[in-house]
Formats: sequence, C-alpha cells, structure tokens
Amino acid sequence: MITAVDTSVLVDVFGADPRHGAGSAAALRRCLNEGAIVACCVVWAETRAAFAAEEPFVSAMRALGIGFSALGERAAVLAGANWKAYRAAGGKRDRVMADFMIGAHAIVHCDRLLTRDRGYYRKYFDGLALVDVSK
Repeated sequence: MITAVDTSVLVDVFGADPRHGAGSAAALRRCLNEGAIVACCVVWAETRAAFAAEEPFVSAMRALGIGFSALGERAAVLAGANWKAYRAAGGKRDRVMADFMIGAHAIVHCDRLLTRDRGYYRKYFDGLALVDVSK
C-alpha cells in the first residue's frame, strides 16, 4: 500500500498544530503501518518552506519515513486537465494548481491520499481513495 501525503498533514505534525497535529500524526502512523508514504515534489517543496534550513527538513522527512516521488508526465497532464475543468466550472481561486498536482500524483502513482483538504480531491479525482485524518 502506497500512501501519498498532503502538505497540510505534514505541516500539522512538524508544526505541532494544536487542532490537527495529534490526528495527523496518528493518521501518518496508521498509514506507515500499512505500507510506504511518499510526498510528491509539490508537497516536498511546500513542506520544506516550513523549515528554516534544508538539513532539518530532510532529517525530519527521513525520520518519519516519507519518501520523495516525482510528479511525472502523466500526472502533470491530468493535473492540468482537471484544473482547467475546475476553472471552466467557475473555480475562482488562482493558487489551487498545486492541489491538482498533488491529487493527480496520488491517483497515478499511489493507492490513496492522506489529507485534510478533501473537497477538491473528491470532486476532481474520481476514484482516488482518501484517508481521513480524523478517524
């Protein structure tokens, strides 16, 4: 079982978020017990931004057992197509391409996605299994 992880879950854990940190950490542990966890290049970059330097970031990712996984051509094409459909349906946010890249990576390369931000993923990635952090 390969689980892709979303940035929100990692930031919850690394930042000890008082509202979501414990649930995100427990969900990460459950997923690790069931197989591998990977972060696509977008999640890797977004999470790195939460650290002061590269070494603590890489050490933290390794300590959690999070592997790096490239987006790939097929996932990039899917992300662009789904983002275009979102915009055509009236989507107004300008920053969500990253969410679509994360979802496309998960559906192309993984078995499921661990995230707190399920709205876009459910609507635009039919068939993508989502792991609920709150359970």
